[in-house]
Parts: sequence; structure tokens; C-alpha cells
Amino acid sequence: MNIRDRITIAMGNIVEQDTEAIVNAANTDLIMGSGVAGAIRAADDGTIQRECKRIGSIGLGDAAITSGGATGIPYVIHAAGMHLGGLATVDTVRRAVRKSLMKAKGKGIKTISFPAIGAGIGGLSMENCAEISLEEARNHLAGETSLREIRFVLFDEEGYRIFEEYFEKVLPSGE
Repeated sequence: MNIRDRITIAMGNIVEQDTEAIVNAANTDLIMGSGVAGAIRAADDGTIQRECKRIGSIGLGDAAITSGGATGIPYVIHAAGMHLGGLATVDTVRRAVRKSLMKAKGKGIKTISFPAIGAGIGGLSMENCAEISLEEARNHLAGETSLREIRFVLFDEEGYRIFEEYFEKVLPSGE
């Protein structure tokens, strides 16, 4: 199976994905607020936030892993693309996506769903987010990994369209 076949793009709620892990677009304090974190928090019973509190703060561009609590998903990987109340950058999102993929590999995870890390409240353009995320997914899958599928789950049609467009740019057919 080639790399193109192992990256998928979907539209919907990340908490409803049938993957072993989902990624939370997190802040360095691992405080679950709104957006993706809010959707995860709403599907949980407080377990994930308690586990985040035990972990404490992590570095900018780093990632941490918790259980999926009551969501029914085995793992949540928290990708810190920004400080609480701050903005994401191309560099911090790139590092957070890369660290998240490494955390998944370390746990032997086979399927993972990512949101548009850094877009939205993080202030990064959806175009930058798509390009960075897809490049990191491609690079990760080119090496040794447990991952069979990396799924990008977008909340709306515009985000989905942009990720589809960048999928063709980053992973042109015939490669």
C-alpha cells in the first residue's frame, strides 16, 4: 500500500471516528477549552482532563498522551501547537504534529485521527495547517511506523476542501 492510500481526509466530529487514537489541538497547559478540546471534553466524563492535570504543562510543539476516558476511543494525543491564549505558528504546529505521530508509533497505534491543529483559535491559516500536517504525515509514513492510517478530520466543508487541495499538492498521484 502506498503512502497516498494511508492518508485519508474526512469531514465530521473527531470524537466519532473509529480510530485507535484522536489528536487534541492542545495548549501547553493541557487545559481543555473549546473547539476540538471542547468536543472531546463533552464526550468524556472528566477523566481526560484529570489525566492532563496529572501530566501538567508540556513544551510548545510537544505532545502528551492520555486515555480516551469515556469517549470509547483508546487514546487521546494532546498536540501543543500554542500556549494557552496564544497563537500557533508554522514551526509549533509542525513540531506538534511530528511529536504526535511519534507518540502514536511509541504506543503501537495503527489508526489515528487529526484535526486541523493550529487553525481556528490558534490563528494559523487552514492552508498552512493542511500543508504542514500532510507533509508530516507523508514523511512519517515513509519511515518505520506502526501507523497504517492517518486520517484528517475537518469540521466544515471549507477545511475539507482545503485539505483535499493540499493532499493533491503534497502527495501528487503517480508518486
